[in-house]
Amino acid sequence: MSEQHTDHRVTVAAPVAVIYDLVADVSCWPVVFPPTVHAEQIERSGDGERIRIWATANDEVKNWTSRRILDRAARSITFRQDRPAHPVAAMSGEWRFEPAGPDKTVVRLLHTYRAVDDDPGHLDWIRRAVDRNSEAELSALAAAAGRDDELLLSFEDAVSINGRAADAYTVIDEAGLWPQRLPHVARVVLDERVRGVQSLAMDTRTADGSVHTTVSIRICLPPDRIVYKQLQTPKLMSAHTGFWSFREHNGDTEMVAGHTVVINESAIAGVLGEDATVADARSYIRAALGRNSGTTMRHAKAYAEQARRG
Repeated sequence: MSEQHTDHRVTVAAPVAVIYDLVADVSCWPVVFPPTVHAEQIERSGDGERIRIWATANDEVKNWTSRRILDRAARSITFRQDRPAHPVAAMSGEWRFEPAGPDKTVVRLLHTYRAVDDDPGHLDWIRRAVDRNSEAELSALAAAAGRDDELLLSFEDAVSINGRAADAYTVIDEAGLWPQRLPHVARVVLDERVRGVQSLAMDTRTADGSVHTTVSIRICLPPDRIVYKQLQTPKLMSAHTGFWSFREHNGDTEMVAGHTVVINESAIAGVLGEDATVADARSYIRAALGRNSGTTMRHAKAYAEQARRG
């Protein structure tokens, strides 16, 4: 099979250490890289690790696992997919970080790949996905490196349930029924062509009566997690990821809703008023998201507890 090679690069106005850390920590990828829906470390040994990734590629959601070697001294992170997603037969590559001055870094992202059966259509699909995603990721690094820490907001809310985790999980998994179950959800379009990978378009009512449309990709990881990323967010957010977790112990369940948001600073005045600050936006988003996820958790709690009572 013939190998294909690509080399994408960008110059970022930030030191090597800052950029290296953004790429090294896969847990932050969903709010840094537009294509990444969810990423997690599976194994770690010395400078090596194995990671699992769900990401959009040519508007499809793919998932794969990769092995990476992190060499901070050489300013390099190499990777090789050990479980590629069709139509990829093999994929490997490297992140290189080259100083271009005290506060500038040239970031290079190299790929080497083969397509299943060397099929020309498969090769074209992979080439378009690699080009599109690499350019999006490199552009996003520049934005993330210069972002004010106050624009990043993470928080969690929890509820205790006198019932089974499986019953609470069902409420979150069955998002197609949310308009009938949840007062703040006006409309849902749920597409689950691959079991466990959901596309969710939703209209949500806010406290002032306005309606926001969001589009999310959700990854269902039974029996204890559902993670998601909004591909279309309300104006006040430039990124929003989250999770639902369920931990059962002695027949009772702790349910947690977590959110990570990047605030769209340029939208604050238009949404909250000319005098509004980043602190105001943080408070507004914290209250709005907490209110909606709290309502959802209370319904899951009632459902699970009713199921226990029979």
